[in-house]
Amino acid sequence: MALAAHDIEVGGHAVRWYDSADEQGLAPANVRLTVLWHHGTPNIGEPPAPLFEASAARGIRWIGFDRGGYGGSERTPGRSIADAARVALAVADAAGAERFAVMGHSGGGPHALATAALAPERVVAAVSGAGLAPFGAEGLDWFAGMYAGGLAELEASVRGSADLQAVLEAGEFDPAMFTASDFRELEGRWAWFNHIAGAGMDQGLGGMVDDDLAYVAPWGVDPRAIAVPTLIVHGDDDRIVPIAHARWLAAAIPGAQLLVREDAGH
Repeated sequence: MALAAHDIEVGGHAVRWYDSADEQGLAPANVRLTVLWHHGTPNIGEPPAPLFEASAARGIRWIGFDRGGYGGSERTPGRSIADAARVALAVADAAGAERFAVMGHSGGGPHALATAALAPERVVAAVSGAGLAPFGAEGLDWFAGMYAGGLAELEASVRGSADLQAVLEAGEFDPAMFTASDFRELEGRWAWFNHIAGAGMDQGLGGMVDDDLAYVAPWGVDPRAIAVPTLIVHGDDDRIVPIAHARWLAAAIPGAQLLVREDAGH
């Protein structure tokens, strides 16, 4: 059974969103919790299929959406982290999810946290996995520990869209971004990531450019204002988003818990 995809309009732009319920065999009466998934860069917004079986047994339904410039969603240049989080709230409305949790991986982490900050009356809990902290966060050396290719990409983002576009066009896959444990996971259960990353490039580089520019701009919300239970998960050998980002977020968000995965990458 294919994952259900739906199209809506938000702010005059087409947005594609996904619902795992049919794929999981979850009837509406059996759904105990909906989790809104925020994808990384460059991905599409299909929720994490490797978690569907275990989630179904617990009555957990997943929804997700393509950020502007990815998959079936129209590009919206200049979008901020908070702008995409507002789209997430519209997707939750379309899915009939008045109350829900949020989870984001990598570049999806800031978007999940922003959704929680924007809508504490709707978001019951937040999870950020391998996610970035705000650019310019006080006391954080934001670029320290990033692998060379990721560092060049995000430094170009600071210089602007033209430099970033040039760096991305010239870039090639650099295996140094991943650890041995990353590769084992990507060749096994989490090979699903290869599908959503490939599909994330179907519209070209636009979504990736807009994501990267948003990461080095103000989020539009303050993660320190998050008032719901928050879990920060990170590998201590992450070369894409160094663990110092997770430590900053865990210290900044009131009551947040930090779960460090030893000898784990991104």
